[in-house]
Amino acid sequence: MNTRFDEELFLTSRTGSRLYHEYAEKLPIIDYHCHLQTSEICDDREFEDLGEMWLRGDHYKWRAMRTFGIDEKYITGEASYHDKYLAFASVFPMLIGNPVYIWCALELKRYFDIDEPLTADNAEEIYQRTKDLIVKRHMTRRWCMEHSNVRLASTTEDPVDDLHCHIALQKEKMFTRVITAFRPDKAMFIEQDGFSDYLDQLQEVSGIGIDSFETMLDALEARLKFFQETTGTTVSDDGVPHFTWADYTDGEIAGIFEKARKNEPVSAHEVDQYQSAFLYEMGRRYSRNNYVMQLHIGTYLDANRDGVRRTGHSTGFDCTDDQCSVTSVGELLNRLTIAGELPKTILYPLDGMKIETWAVLAAGFCDGSVRGKVQLGAPWWFNDQAFGIKRQFEACANLYPVSLSVGMLTDSRSFISYPRHELYRRVLCNYLGELVDRGEYFSGEAALKQVIEDVCFNNVNEFFGFHVNEG
Repeated sequence: MNTRFDEELFLTSRTGSRLYHEYAEKLPIIDYHCHLQTSEICDDREFEDLGEMWLRGDHYKWRAMRTFGIDEKYITGEASYHDKYLAFASVFPMLIGNPVYIWCALELKRYFDIDEPLTADNAEEIYQRTKDLIVKRHMTRRWCMEHSNVRLASTTEDPVDDLHCHIALQKEKMFTRVITAFRPDKAMFIEQDGFSDYLDQLQEVSGIGIDSFETMLDALEARLKFFQETTGTTVSDDGVPHFTWADYTDGEIAGIFEKARKNEPVSAHEVDQYQSAFLYEMGRRYSRNNYVMQLHIGTYLDANRDGVRRTGHSTGFDCTDDQCSVTSVGELLNRLTIAGELPKTILYPLDGMKIETWAVLAAGFCDGSVRGKVQLGAPWWFNDQAFGIKRQFEACANLYPVSLSVGMLTDSRSFISYPRHELYRRVLCNYLGELVDRGEYFSGEAALKQVIEDVCFNNVNEFFGFHVNEG
């Protein structure tokens, strides 16, 4: 029985192992969607300890710890990072089959050269070894990005953000280029409290008076251009937890918007109409400003409302849902196609059980203008582990060419989550190797090399127009 980290992790095919080590392993990373805090990149502070690196803001680990009955004090509560780390270490060996186990093993190996398993018995020793290395190597936020060969990272900001940290970062000569994604969710969720107050903020930062749906769109487009001028971004990001396409007229949208601006209630049907109009109009603006439209589909936010009340949003109480139908997203893409303004689009369905239907939808809206114009994004959130990644390869290669994929992202708040790209690449190469070994692919080494380099680096670079040099 192997009791050390194995460099052949997930590489069960001899051909897959060779493909990974020869072509994928050393490629740089473009992390085109994450939730890193730019203020932390600016400050570039050295980490306190492994507890902070692992447990600060990591809802994956928080969820796992709760399942073992660990007190919230050691999860999001007042305990020190040292004590939180020890609590996590006490259950770590029990996470067999869980991606958190592999992620942590990869992080210990890649950042600290530790290949032994974490247990309650050696937890304190590993804590001290990693703490010493943090000081010795001066492991700051930027150190982690450079150490992982991250050439570009895209954070996510709200349209009202002044991007002052991004402005500061643009003036520095950093190994990792940092841009941002434009996320206008608060302007779409018309039914939520604070919608009108949010528009007041948008009005102030844009300098455009918002008294109609059209002027709100003008304000958003002004900020869209500001984001691009400031960081050079081409990345948008729309959260679409529950979306039902509903036909509408301009007059109906004007009336719905007026009600919401006055803090008056809107009906469920009016919400559907407004969101349909909002996503359509934003898609048009993404297209004319050369943005890629990313749609994150099917989140069931704040399922445990009491947990959210006690610990806050995005703390591990969100779930997967299937309320957002393929038909509704398809109608959005259809309307944009009819208008001649469908932007390059990436679909991220969270319901992995229906991934094939989304693959078929994406392929149905590709055209001769660009490779992979509408495509499936990487398996994300609850699916970004070996099983979910392989499932998507095996299910979707039948329906949409894997070779066109823009590859992996972290979708993370952690500065040491980049081994997720490594995990993805290992699974990809093993999948391709198995096809070769079974005789299902025989186009030769040069073609295999091209596919691997494209999926891991070239496709995302070209699709978003990042112009990142590989060397």
